[in-house]
Amino acid sequence: MNVHGTFALNLEPAPEQQPSLFSRLADMLRRRRMLVLVVVLPTLLLSSYYYLVAADQYQSEAHFIVRSVEGPSASPSGFGQLLGLTGASTGGGDAASVSDYLQSHDAVNRLRQDIDLVDRFRRPEADLLSRLHTADPTPEALLKYYGGKVSVHTDHDTGITTLTVRAFRPDDSYTIIRSLLVLGEQRVNAMNTRSYDDAIASSRRQLAEAERGAAAVQSTLTDYRQEKADIDPEGSGKAQIGLVSTLRANLAAAQAQLETMGAFVSRSSPQYVAMARQVRSLQSQLSAQSGRLAGSSTASGSDIANKLGGYESLRLRQEFAGKRYESAAAALAQARERAQRQQLYLVRVVDANMPVKSLFPQRGRIVLTAFVALLLVYSIGWLIAAGVREHAA
Repeated sequence: MNVHGTFALNLEPAPEQQPSLFSRLADMLRRRRMLVLVVVLPTLLLSSYYYLVAADQYQSEAHFIVRSVEGPSASPSGFGQLLGLTGASTGGGDAASVSDYLQSHDAVNRLRQDIDLVDRFRRPEADLLSRLHTADPTPEALLKYYGGKVSVHTDHDTGITTLTVRAFRPDDSYTIIRSLLVLGEQRVNAMNTRSYDDAIASSRRQLAEAERGAAAVQSTLTDYRQEKADIDPEGSGKAQIGLVSTLRANLAAAQAQLETMGAFVSRSSPQYVAMARQVRSLQSQLSAQSGRLAGSSTASGSDIANKLGGYESLRLRQEFAGKRYESAAAALAQARERAQRQQLYLVRVVDANMPVKSLFPQRGRIVLTAFVALLLVYSIGWLIAAGVREHAA
């Protein structure tokens, strides 16, 4: 109202009401609803699971190498490497077999019996998605789940095998990996036992055959000595030869003395007759002993030549059997030494550790990777949609 008491109308327009924060946010979500549905919402859900639900998992790690006493063979270099002649290091195939065993049904069954593997994968703190779902899984299901928690990788350049185990408790992962290392050592020992037995089995058979042959020859030689009633036919033969030689010498001396006596005395004299009788006696003894030596004796088994011939044949067989036995024994010793040099050992390069901090799941890495991937998918879809709209216009 002015000074004259009249009313004046205000014709200025009223200021417009500003939209609220909620309205602006709702408008932005409507405009960016595809971004929210494709990128933001899945990322939030994934983050909620990994940061609020997913259980911590602890990893224990160990390194080992399978080698023999002889050590690894030298790797070729230069032109050999260009041709691909790398050559496998000693124990490389055995290391691969140990790695394969640690990931097999046999190892899982042993762990299931020895350390109750199923319960260790079903701890109360484990979330529903990462734990073992059933308390009595089939061997196939347990092996599949076990493969996700246990990793065995062998570096073929260094020969070092890396063994990692993840579990929901630090002591569980430590117990499992220690048990796996023990199983690996037992596997290597079993391989050593089998290869050792296979390596010396042939030598053992040859030694047993040689021993039986030597025993058979010795038994035959003993029977021959008993049959001939002579413990040493060779010694008897030497003694008989000595006796014949003595008789010949005595006979020659007696004959010479008889001829000399015949030049001075009468042949009818008692001295000459006695000497002549002595010569005839020596001749008779020499003939008998020579006949016994040469084998012309009529008494069965009394001739030295017969005894000595059979005895020497048996002695030759005995020497051959003895040499064969010595050769087989030496071959067995060499095979045993060679097998011992080829024995394998599981050497723990880095022993298993007791984990303190959980390393899995890698929440930040997983969420960030998922966000980038979803953002990339959204960007590609937006570019395609923009192209379609531009083409339609």
